[in-house]
Amino acid sequence: MSVLIVGATGTLGRQITRRALDEGYKVRCLVRSSRRAAFLKEWGAELVTGNLCYPETLPAALEGVTAVIDAATARATDSLSIRQIDWIGKVNLIQATKAAGVDRYIFLSILDAEKFPNVPLMEIKTCTEKFLAESGLDYTILRPCGFLQGLIGQYAIPILEGQGVWVMGSTAPTAYMDTIDIAKFAVQCLKVPESISKTLPVVGSKAWSADEIIKLCERLSGKEARVTKTPIGVVRATRRIAQFFQWTWNIADRLAFTEVVATGRPLVAPMDETYQILNLNPQEMTTLESYMQEYFSRILKKLKEVEYAQEQAKKKKERTKKAYPRF
Repeated sequence: MSVLIVGATGTLGRQITRRALDEGYKVRCLVRSSRRAAFLKEWGAELVTGNLCYPETLPAALEGVTAVIDAATARATDSLSIRQIDWIGKVNLIQATKAAGVDRYIFLSILDAEKFPNVPLMEIKTCTEKFLAESGLDYTILRPCGFLQGLIGQYAIPILEGQGVWVMGSTAPTAYMDTIDIAKFAVQCLKVPESISKTLPVVGSKAWSADEIIKLCERLSGKEARVTKTPIGVVRATRRIAQFFQWTWNIADRLAFTEVVATGRPLVAPMDETYQILNLNPQEMTTLESYMQEYFSRILKKLKEVEYAQEQAKKKKERTKKAYPRF
């Protein structure tokens, strides 16, 4: 089976690429910049330059492909808007996939997207899900809600470095999952016909609040966090300002996503059906506790090694001074 992966340079997309290659699939990646995606080629993937917003670039990427895994989404720093990439671009891709005779389409959406019609990205994900379901393709929609990888920069590093940790006053507990595990689900869909026409949650076993994550990081690092709680009103005001300028529209749309966590309603879903259909073992998935434990163990070990090396260098310097006194 030959798989086209879209969004392969992203946090999740690169893990899907790695997983598909490890399982022996012939992998092609649609990329906007071959230079930026060079690491994918080194892994063994074929790179095809193209852009979702330019439909004429898509047929060449889809030629000879038997399945598409779509993990692309707009970044806050993209020059194109969320609507252009996540709606117009996805419509282009779905239509091109259909025209190319590729039946299998795996789409990475967001959990509970339909519950937040006033949040641009969530509304677009919902519309894309509906468009895909009506396309006639053999589709599967997977709905994660948060990546463990994002917690390192948000919590772990600031706490280790004594910097401030910024959280909103009231945040929704979220069932984060490792992108390596989410990739397992995406690739497994290719093997399981029972996943066709299914919309499945792909989330962790427990929803964690910001306070719980901070306490865990404090315990594992042995350091106290400097927490600053930002009222939701401040975030909303910042979003309104960002909406005035075209070059910050994507930032404004991302800030709108805070409305999801501001509800306080946990982002979690039962995973029994997902595990059963895809024949995966929940015991093999990485928990937030074990992920953070491994991270802090590696970092603290490295810090001790650096401190030891610095101490040895200092002692050597002192010995040298004693051996060669200055007159």
